[in-house]
Amino acid sequence: MSVIVLAEHAQGVFKKKSLEAVQYAAQIAKAMGTGVTAIAMGNVAEAEMQSLGMYGAQKVLHATDARLDNFNSRAYTKVLVAAAQQEGAKVIVGLHDTTGRAVMPRVAARLQAGMVAGAVSYPDLSNGFVVKKNVFSGKAFAYVNVTSDIKVIGLMPNTFAVVKGEGSATVSNLSVSLSDADFSVKVLQVNKASGSIPLSEAELVVSGGRGMKGPENWYVLEDLAKELGAATACSRPVADSHWRPHGEHVGQTGGTIRPNLYIAVGISGAIQHLAGVNGSKTIVVINKDPEAPFFKAADYGVIGDAMEVVPKLTEAVKKFKASHS
Repeated sequence: MSVIVLAEHAQGVFKKKSLEAVQYAAQIAKAMGTGVTAIAMGNVAEAEMQSLGMYGAQKVLHATDARLDNFNSRAYTKVLVAAAQQEGAKVIVGLHDTTGRAVMPRVAARLQAGMVAGAVSYPDLSNGFVVKKNVFSGKAFAYVNVTSDIKVIGLMPNTFAVVKGEGSATVSNLSVSLSDADFSVKVLQVNKASGSIPLSEAELVVSGGRGMKGPENWYVLEDLAKELGAATACSRPVADSHWRPHGEHVGQTGGTIRPNLYIAVGISGAIQHLAGVNGSKTIVVINKDPEAPFFKAADYGVIGDAMEVVPKLTEAVKKFKASHS
């Protein structure tokens, strides 16, 4: 009756948000008096899988089919369902990200399980199985009591800090019969977003909007991001104008992020953009328009021209780092 968790990896290295999901599953398993089994797909080294033990997994089931190296929602669903049935799992944990949104509802339907998508708390087991989740694009919370025998949870990434512990998970192969029909959707090409820090993993993000006036001014944001060790992002109009790659677009129709710090420069703060970033722990808005809606959602606001404010902020960061080195 273990808790199982989908552990996503990129080129054989488990993502930070996956370690968070394993840790989250471990807390649920502890409360239920059971263990955690992580599910790994495709090409990943045994030592990497064993390392999940440091985050709470006792066991890793490895689906070794090479076709799983490229994400396929139908095949991933089949693997997770098989793992859940083999382990007799009562709780299945995934992430509320691109992969999880495509897979976890399918898993829930196959297993006739109740599901909470976008969970932001550990389940309260004192009176049922109550999970807190975001609703209305993060403007409110709902408390959902899952009463089904099997429960599926999609955890909102970057909800909990990842704490590395000790331990090593045992690894064994998961036997699943995958046919060509399971891969009827073919991956023809994968274009990786450039940048040293993946946006979905970043704890610090510097983002720009139309207020930057053009792509030639983006260097001021990149300089600040470099000093902070942050990822860069942008609003939809910027991506649609091809000032920045679409992989950097955050918002309701782009990526959803939950960094510890989100610095929005020259972004008005339309509701569609806020839907993708309002889970940020701290929001700083820099805009020369004092009436910009984003100021209402900001923890800190600076009214001023980005080309004047951001370079000064970058210099202040450099001085702070120098004085603390």
